[in-house]
Amino acid sequence: MPKVGVLTGGGDCPGLNAVIRGVVKSADTKYGWDVIGIEDSFQGLILPGKTRSMTPFSIRGILPQGGTILHSSNRANPFEYPTRVDGQTVVQDVSKQVIERFHELELDGLVAIGGDGTNRIASRLFDLGLPVVGVPKTIDNDLRATDVTFGFNSAVTTAMEALDKLHTTAASHHRVMVVEVMGRYTGWIALESGIAGGADVILIPEIPFQIAAVCRKIARRAERGSTFSIVVVAEGAHPEGGEVSVVAHGGRGKGMERLGGIGNKVGEQIAETTGMDVRVTVLGHIQRGGSPTAFDRILATRFGCKAMSLVTRGEFGRMVCLRGREVTSVPIKEAISDYKWVPLDSGLILTAEAIGICMGR
Repeated sequence: MPKVGVLTGGGDCPGLNAVIRGVVKSADTKYGWDVIGIEDSFQGLILPGKTRSMTPFSIRGILPQGGTILHSSNRANPFEYPTRVDGQTVVQDVSKQVIERFHELELDGLVAIGGDGTNRIASRLFDLGLPVVGVPKTIDNDLRATDVTFGFNSAVTTAMEALDKLHTTAASHHRVMVVEVMGRYTGWIALESGIAGGADVILIPEIPFQIAAVCRKIARRAERGSTFSIVVVAEGAHPEGGEVSVVAHGGRGKGMERLGGIGNKVGEQIAETTGMDVRVTVLGHIQRGGSPTAFDRILATRFGCKAMSLVTRGEFGRMVCLRGREVTSVPIKEAISDYKWVPLDSGLILTAEAIGICMGR
């Protein structure tokens, strides 16, 4: 019986288990394939003892679960893998070891579920002959080849619910609430959660902001009797002529730089300029956790089934994606060629400004 491996890489997000479930159930029900779960991202193909057989019985009940039952890692790049040699940590290329382990497991294909980084690794392994199919996963919604990534809707819903709660405490104490959300270098989470959550100001990376414009908006609200304001800031937002705020830089084999801190900077500037009481909330990893929304459960299931379909047809080197209402696929290289930015003429931005939301300009 043919076998397919499945792994989850990069940061976790709601819906990962739904993809795994879609792969396992369709592999068993429709195609008659066995499924091998590979744990801790590509580490499961580097280190021993990190694989398991998966059946419809073994994955029962995982649809509503957040996280991933296969666990994940954003530090398992086989092309830059940190290992201990003579008491020191060195970075090595263990990609050949991954391919050897793939054949030892007698796999006929691999489904790699992940974001930009995971799909880049999958693309390089495909170039080395590994039969792999990619599935796009990121709460940031920044993969250009797909209209939407699963996990994004759940993250937006979490941020919106937080804004709903902050409204009441902001109004009670006449405060300005600054809320920093994830999104890395794109503003999709900030923009959609801000509109849904009734924000007064939304700052996104695609529109470098002027703090003077932000403070004018807040001051005008106060003059008209609205003595509180909600400001949503994407973690990658930055002022005109300024740089993004970085908490930590990633080295070789350690992933990308970690963004953060812009919420506190904006809050301090608002307080200094307006004299109002300001509080800052950083939502952080709460946006990655919890049960997936109905939208993400359905999209993730469709992605899992489509990935399994590509595997059985031998259409490797491709990534599943959503185009309009249809799930299709594109070459992985096309999917990772650039970020999907919020267009400056986006209907979302036009809608936000039409209802009086300040975009920092």
